[in-house]
Amino acid sequence: MTEPLRWITAPWKASQQWLRKAASARSVPTLVPIRELSPRHRDRIRAHLLKLDPSDRYLRFGYAANDEQVKRYADNLDFDRDDIFGIFNRRLELIAMAHLAYTDLAHHSNCAEFGVSVLKTARGLGLGTRLFARAVLHSRNQGVEMMFIHALSENTAMLKIARNAGARVQRDGTESEAYLQLPAAGLDTHVSELWDNQVAEVDYQLKKQAKQFWSILADVQEIRQDVREGRHKSAQ
Repeated sequence: MTEPLRWITAPWKASQQWLRKAASARSVPTLVPIRELSPRHRDRIRAHLLKLDPSDRYLRFGYAANDEQVKRYADNLDFDRDDIFGIFNRRLELIAMAHLAYTDLAHHSNCAEFGVSVLKTARGLGLGTRLFARAVLHSRNQGVEMMFIHALSENTAMLKIARNAGARVQRDGTESEAYLQLPAAGLDTHVSELWDNQVAEVDYQLKKQAKQFWSILADVQEIRQDVREGRHKSAQ
């Protein structure tokens, strides 16, 4: 790597080292920045959901959703009413997301329903569990008393996450519901969420800058190649 490239990429590497050290200080095995999504991420959300294969769509939505139904779901997301969280890879591809929808149950008020999806390429990393924990933290800080999951009984991965968190799971034929009673929020939960938001913001901006840099570099290399080819043709 040339000296100019070292100078440009040094801040990125230094920041990544800072994030790893920060995670170690908090005794977190692996740092997984989870960002709260906004309307400007709608295109990425739509792209993420469209990448789910038919079996994953069936488990996520409870029916075999086609492309138009998936697009309609993404287009109708209400960011003012609900909260949506996402995990991005280095290319700023949304590889996992969670939808936290606030509602009142017939027998319990002030609840939130949790739904999650993870791309196949990101399976086995515990991202669903991380998103569930993040949603629980946020729900507590919002004063939510009960989180529940409505899922197909065959969605064992989702139900396992709920059971491991201490949720009570009720099965009714092909469908199941999991209920998790949430403790009240405290200073620690508010501080934890502030920290998580800050880490996620830093991580996202670094990935964004890195993507822009490599895109510019690719354009420069393409221009140089065109110039070389032009010179070669002129010399013939």
